[in-house]
Amino acid sequence: MKPENLLEALHVAEKLKDTTRHCYTSGGRHESVAEHSWRMTLMAYWVSDEFPEVDMDKVIRMCLIHDLGECFTGDIPAFDKTDADETTEERLLYGWVATLPEPFRTDMRALYEEMAALQTPEARVYKALDKMEAVVQHNESDISTWEPHEYALNMTYGVEQAQFSAYMRELREAIRQETLDKMEREGKA
Repeated sequence: MKPENLLEALHVAEKLKDTTRHCYTSGGRHESVAEHSWRMTLMAYWVSDEFPEVDMDKVIRMCLIHDLGECFTGDIPAFDKTDADETTEERLLYGWVATLPEPFRTDMRALYEEMAALQTPEARVYKALDKMEAVVQHNESDISTWEPHEYALNMTYGVEQAQFSAYMRELREAIRQETLDKMEREGKA
């Protein structure tokens, strides 16, 4: 990629550093979308030994780009996001991706389509990590930041996406147990 194209793309992606998510960090501030994407990517690296048959480099690319659409729309929590929100985000994202030079334009479009279809092992790993990282972050945040519906949501969010793999089911169960332990410690169980 030519330096000027790289700089343009980086300036767009930089917006995710200031785009906050619904969740808080353990330090008490809103988490950024960039931080969520970074930790998902770290998770992908650290679970790579559990999935020797999966192209983890592809999963890492999926994790890195999965929320770039939020550069244009901001973050809308999953429990508030509508089909219209999804359509708008996809339209704006795909419009931007179309301006990128090759091979990134074609590669990113193909990755987004694979991620949306959720048919490949790579897409399934990415999606499970996306959901589970959000619950891990909630478990790390102060329970006073949780909305009432999040007590039940933390117990179920990502369970469906983890079903494809014994390891992912085990990881999701460990995260569920952390949620239970946190609620018990805080007198919310």
